[in-house]
Formats: sequence, structure tokens, C-alpha cells
Amino acid sequence: MVKVTYIEAIGAEHVVDIRAGFSVMEGAVQNDIPGILADCGGSCACATCRVYVDETWRERTGMPSDMEKSMLDCQDDSDSSVRLACQIRITEALDGLIVRMPQSQL
Repeated sequence: MVKVTYIEAIGAEHVVDIRAGFSVMEGAVQNDIPGILADCGGSCACATCRVYVDETWRERTGMPSDMEKSMLDCQDDSDSSVRLACQIRITEALDGLIVRMPQSQL
């Protein structure tokens, strides 16, 4: 199990254990984390699972695909730290990952 910390826009923290192979979005949905809406169920089609990934984790989470980039380009809060949680797969290398949710997903 891999520990991931989700931080809501209001500052509340949720630390959960997620199995390797699941996505950061699936981990949030399975643990009732507020702020991850996941309207499309993880198919990279809605951008309601946006998270901010701290710079120290960006290399380990990987680069967004072209499809993910196009979804992120449609959002007002898009910057280099924003990713879709459905596109980040949990691996042992992500143990301790911290993600933050944008204000727009309250």
C-alpha cells in the first residue's frame, strides 16, 4: 500500500493507503475524499479530478499525455503543477505523494 495525502482547498488533509496500480483519482473516490468529483470515471474526459502536484513529485508522477494536456488547457487554473488524478498511476515510488485540490472543486 502507498500513502497519499490529499489536501482540500480549505486545508483539510486526508491521508489514505492506496494499492499500486490504482490511480490517484480512484484512491480518492474509494476513500470518499472531497474535492475529487471524477465525473467521467477516469477516462480523461472531464477534468473534475484536477490536482496540484508539488514540484518534488512531478518527475515521479510522469509527464501528462497530449490528451491530458488538452483537457487541462480548457481549465482556468491550469499551470505546470496541475494534473488529472485519473492519469497518475500509483506505484511504490509515489509513497508519500501529496496532492492539493483546486478551489474550483469544492
